[in-house]
Amino acid sequence: MRILVAPDKFKGSMTGREAGDAMRAGLLRVWPSAQIDVVPVADGGDGTATALLDAVGGRRVSRSVTGPDGRRVDASFGLLGDGKTAIVELAVASGLVLVPSGSNDPLTATTFGTGELVLGAIEAGARRIVLAIGGSATNDAGAGALSALGARFLDASGAELPRGGAALAKLATIADDALSARLRDVSIDIACDVDNPLVGPNGASAIYGPQKGASPDDVRVLDAALTHFANVVAKKTGVDVRHVPGAGAAGGIAGGFLALAGAKLDPGAALVFDLIGFGRRLEGVSLVVTGEGRLDRQTLAGKAPFAVAKAAHERGIPAAAVAGTVDLRGDDLEKLHLLAAEPLIKGKPSKDDMHRARELTSDAAERLAHRIEPKLEKL
Repeated sequence: MRILVAPDKFKGSMTGREAGDAMRAGLLRVWPSAQIDVVPVADGGDGTATALLDAVGGRRVSRSVTGPDGRRVDASFGLLGDGKTAIVELAVASGLVLVPSGSNDPLTATTFGTGELVLGAIEAGARRIVLAIGGSATNDAGAGALSALGARFLDASGAELPRGGAALAKLATIADDALSARLRDVSIDIACDVDNPLVGPNGASAIYGPQKGASPDDVRVLDAALTHFANVVAKKTGVDVRHVPGAGAAGGIAGGFLALAGAKLDPGAALVFDLIGFGRRLEGVSLVVTGEGRLDRQTLAGKAPFAVAKAAHERGIPAAAVAGTVDLRGDDLEKLHLLAAEPLIKGKPSKDDMHRARELTSDAAERLAHRIEPKLEKL
């Protein structure tokens, strides 16, 4: 029996590799002769670099960069084993977690540090950048990051604009010769799992601005500024990103990079699966076990466990899951293409449970194996 264990991280307690190794130990107690491979996965959110480095090898490269509020922060990117592909997570350079709670200013927050990480990856030899954009503190359409890469955003007097989304209301011209030169022979893929446009009632400012501290007045200011930015960009490039699905992701960085950096927007899990050769890893497998910290109806929106189970289902391979908590109802399991889903514990996990996560995961995987064994025999 050959089993592929492919979990995402269990946020706050285990990486995907740690969770997978714990699942493997529990499954072996039921199927001691099974061949079990562990391949961590991710969906483009935080932890994507760790999952990919664990899955395919490579190294983490540290950099001191500009945080969203202008202070220096320690960050890093992942350089995969081929030396040509880098994974940059926006959250580690421009994330909301880097700002003291309640103090973020979405009008001035900048993605400059994310651009510094991309630049560092290019200088390290990367020619393909995979940009994971979850968890941003910013609403600047990626102007900060593009500035770090050489673009100059100028007002009517020719002065460079201050950092932050609100300043884009005074944008007159964009000088992008240095940006184009720096990105020559470099491709950028953005892991994007939302379909929000850049502007409007479902845009970056209206939907995600309040999560970053924007008041109703701030939202109006930011939406107008991003609309003006998009109009200037369209005149320069011929690319109108105002209503492109996904352009509003992460405060509009997806739209800015789409128009000015030639980036592509792709589902996060699909990008990860491509990089780790997930389809190839399913060959000859008779069972797939996935998991994450919380398995619920939001998992259906393209999160990694759903992508894993869907890929297995398309190849006729049964799949099951272990999760910190399981909150599913009705036919959710069928929609997720899962035979069963086993929680680590019944009820809400305590702090002590978090410290015992590996032990609990191993035990849950053992229970899962006992539950699904009769079902597997009938398949």
